[in-house]
Amino acid sequence: MHTELIEIRTGGTERVVDLTRRIEEFLGGLGDGLVNVWVPHATAGVAVIETGAGSDTDLLEALRSLLPADDRWSHRHGSPGHGRDHVLPAIIAPSMSVPVLDGRMALGTWQSVCLVDTNVDNAVRTVRLSFLAG
Repeated sequence: MHTELIEIRTGGTERVVDLTRRIEEFLGGLGDGLVNVWVPHATAGVAVIETGAGSDTDLLEALRSLLPADDRWSHRHGSPGHGRDHVLPAIIAPSMSVPVLDGRMALGTWQSVCLVDTNVDNAVRTVRLSFLAG
């Protein structure tokens, strides 16, 4: 197994961060297998989504609608509505595995692997990439 921890600076705003290029760099022609992407945080997840055409903005809008940043949440430390961030990983999982063929992820034409982070209280995230040879 080949593994690496990368750091992503999300700043103080809700973000969808495309990780595809970083993952491809990590794979660097390793061959066939699976890449696992793991976010070791209680308030972030990873998703496969199209980016650059507004879908990333649409995802954040949908999450705001589904998980409003208001005072309804029992979990109340941090910024107002922060409890919703702790519900996020139940909706957008903190990990995924993607098939790798000839050292490249077998993604569809418009698919990107993205970090989804609604937690404005944590500006730095780590992501563990692990390659399992087939």
